[in-house]
Amino acid sequence: MYNQMVMHRGESQTFGDAEVDRIFRALADATRRDIVRRTLGEEATISALAALYEMSFAAVQKHVSVLEAADLVIKRQQGRERLVRGNPDTLRAAQTLLDDFELIWRGRISRLDTLLEEDPDDSRR
Repeated sequence: MYNQMVMHRGESQTFGDAEVDRIFRALADATRRDIVRRTLGEEATISALAALYEMSFAAVQKHVSVLEAADLVIKRQQGRERLVRGNPDTLRAAQTLLDDFELIWRGRISRLDTLLEEDPDDSRR
């Protein structure tokens, strides 16, 4: 089994299968990806986010909760408002994990290419 070890900011962070699943399930939804994108540049209230989508305030609040559970956004209280901002650290960690998977697959393809080149029964010659 592949161990998901993700490095960021000079420290190592280990994501177990449950954390990886939470992150990528959260990012699988287009609305949630858009919320993350919008809140990476600046904080937004849930009310302001809800005004951007053709869905109820409660539905947007649920999307934000899923993102918060995956640590893709950070929510904080300011007065009566809840402010949401994207968490670039978790996105960087997810990117590092994807980069690791890419290296694994590139290595496998390279080994397959080597095996095919060594195959004496290869009819392409």
